[in-house]
Amino acid sequence: MSRPEAATRRRRPFRAEWPVTGALLLLLLVANGALGALLQSTTWWWLMAFVSATVLLGLAGLRRAGLAESLAPVAGFGILLATLTLLFGGGTGLLWLVPSLETLARFGRLVDSGMESIQQQGTPADPVPGILLLLCAGAGVIAMMMHLLAITLRVPALAGLPALVPVAVPGLIVDGGADPLSLVLTAIAFLILLRVEVRVRRTREAENPPAGPHAPRVVGPVRRRGPGPLWGAMVVGSIGIVGALLLSVATPAVPGGGFAGTGHVGTLLFGSGVTPLINLGQDLRRPQSSAALHYRTSASPPPYLKLLTLDNFVGATWMARVEPSRPNENVEDIALPQGLSSQVATRETTTQIVIDGVAARWLPTPFAPKKVTGLVGDWYWDRSTSTIASANSITRGQQYTVTALELAPTPEQLRAAGTRYPVGIRRNLDLPVNRPAIIDQTARDVTSGAISPYDAAVALQTYLRGGEFSYDTDAPVAEGYDGGGVDVVGKFLEVKRGYCVHFASAMAVMARSVGIPARIAIGYLPGSRSTSYIEGRDRFNVDAHDLHAWPELYFGGIGWLAFEPTPGRGTVPAYTRATDAQVPLGGEVGGLSTAAPRNADPGAQNPSDGRRAATSPSGGSDATRNLTAGLAAVLIVLMLPGGARALRRQGRRRRVRAGPGSAGWAWDELVDTAVDHGVRVRDTETPRELVARLELLPGLVSPTAGDHVAVLRRLLVAAERQRFGRPGAATPGEAPAGLAADLDQVTRAIHAGASWPVRIRAIVLPASLRRPSRVARNGTLPADA
Repeated sequence: MSRPEAATRRRRPFRAEWPVTGALLLLLLVANGALGALLQSTTWWWLMAFVSATVLLGLAGLRRAGLAESLAPVAGFGILLATLTLLFGGGTGLLWLVPSLETLARFGRLVDSGMESIQQQGTPADPVPGILLLLCAGAGVIAMMMHLLAITLRVPALAGLPALVPVAVPGLIVDGGADPLSLVLTAIAFLILLRVEVRVRRTREAENPPAGPHAPRVVGPVRRRGPGPLWGAMVVGSIGIVGALLLSVATPAVPGGGFAGTGHVGTLLFGSGVTPLINLGQDLRRPQSSAALHYRTSASPPPYLKLLTLDNFVGATWMARVEPSRPNENVEDIALPQGLSSQVATRETTTQIVIDGVAARWLPTPFAPKKVTGLVGDWYWDRSTSTIASANSITRGQQYTVTALELAPTPEQLRAAGTRYPVGIRRNLDLPVNRPAIIDQTARDVTSGAISPYDAAVALQTYLRGGEFSYDTDAPVAEGYDGGGVDVVGKFLEVKRGYCVHFASAMAVMARSVGIPARIAIGYLPGSRSTSYIEGRDRFNVDAHDLHAWPELYFGGIGWLAFEPTPGRGTVPAYTRATDAQVPLGGEVGGLSTAAPRNADPGAQNPSDGRRAATSPSGGSDATRNLTAGLAAVLIVLMLPGGARALRRQGRRRRVRAGPGSAGWAWDELVDTAVDHGVRVRDTETPRELVARLELLPGLVSPTAGDHVAVLRRLLVAAERQRFGRPGAATPGEAPAGLAADLDQVTRAIHAGASWPVRIRAIVLPASLRRPSRVARNGTLPADA
């Protein structure tokens, strides 16, 4: 054969990989589209498509250039890392592609930010840069796994398994399962992959017949009786797809979700952690509610119970600012509220709380606690957010007593509050740059001429509680503006229908736009009074329908104060009633221009980006158990083919040692071992032609392998004599123990001579399982005469 012909023959397998690569890319792009139920916009899909295409096409190009199969995973990782550096490195990489130490540090901050955002956002989530990095990295890893299975190991039917990850995730998160259209399109793309691979394989076999004098020659097409390899692959793949569809639809969402783990069906990624805004609305819309807690109190009226604070924008979405744990901030000796002056009247109250169904790492307490006793576990006080949290404990089953302060500032004190805010407070003026113009315009119109920030705050509360707005938990979902980001606030101010999340977010955002520090508190309304009367105090019962959001605004010399802009929910604080606010002409609020908010760059990293992500209120241990169970299930599934093959191998060896039909069983095992190690057994081959090809395997042609070839021929002769010899006639060399030893020697030699990827494939994904066992076919012999 001439050199050009040899080169052409070497290149043909690589050219044949391009159609399979295209089918893999199509499958992955369609599968990634299933995540649309969890994410806003389509930017994330285009980025994932770019990363997937770069990895798959880059690997195909390197294979075309002659890259060894064993180096494909390393090359794929390098391509993925360079692509992520280009997209998310911010110019810190060498030539924009080679990551530097600064690039890796930036990746770390983005990952922390993405994990924090995943834990705190609801669905559909805003794909902030951290989430985009995680999505793109995941898409690249899936692309590498699909290439490994379909191209390197040549088992395209299993290449659909990694693609099932983005398809199955929405079914575990969104009520009702994943989008049926996405599932159907993914199934179609998977079947296209199987069809393309079969055609490519047949073309390759036709163009590259085995060499040698004993090689078979296919003169014309052979019509098979019964299903061929395409149908077998389609059946296997279809079973996998249908199983994934049923799993996605039938598997309930991971329990422990809802807003505070109150026992409702929740979510895994966007919901097992704190998803305060959208998941709060989901809890309010549930027809049935579950008990959260009950309490007795000396406060009058009964207090709101606060869980956590949202005071930070990541992109356009409210987030809880993650602060490091402070073990020295003992909950049994809590400092006075931030900014509180001794001139403000206060009253001490006592509240005994028993947790029934809340499983959170934030503790429900009245505002401004002084002391908490009776807690089990380690809990610390965060002065900047006025919340109590734990790094290793949850609230379920806790019984504790809270001593708190009721603040009673007068309108005069509030109007006299200064506007020179501490540095730690000024961050609560930040707003996204790209926000709807209606927010600032409405805030200016409503607060026009207010003489102080306090009067402006009361004007905003009165406006939102006015007759133009109505309380409605369904309209935001029906019209597509659920949540509390600035885009949602803009739509809410136009539609004027929503629930507590929208009212609280709207007041907080408009307050910031006129220069008043503001944030959102999440917790519970006071609940309902029961008929129980213990130790002179009423018992109040709180359930999931009492979940609530309200704004808190900061005033110098007084501190943070709660407001209630939601009509028909809660009670208006006494310090905001009948204020007789003065409204002179002009566009200033207490000397601050109404155009005074600090614009926060939505793409900039906030101070918490490099810190540890917020802890899930449903319990990190639950999430760990769920992840461990999922990984264990995946591992078991991956072990099934190898386990089935091992059982078949052991069964044959027992039959070989048993005596009757031992030569046939030994031949079956020999042929399947060869198939597992990449030897193609053709329907047109005779056993002797197959043995002639097996003698050329690396493990049998080594200088020290003479005995292996002789043993192989001895197995062939024994099988032929059993098949064609006179029944009952004794033949030399057919003792069961000797056949078993011969079989072990040859199969070990075949395995030892194979490359390590082939050996791994033979153990984990044995190809012989696709072949029928114990049937007569050309190239093999039946075990029985």
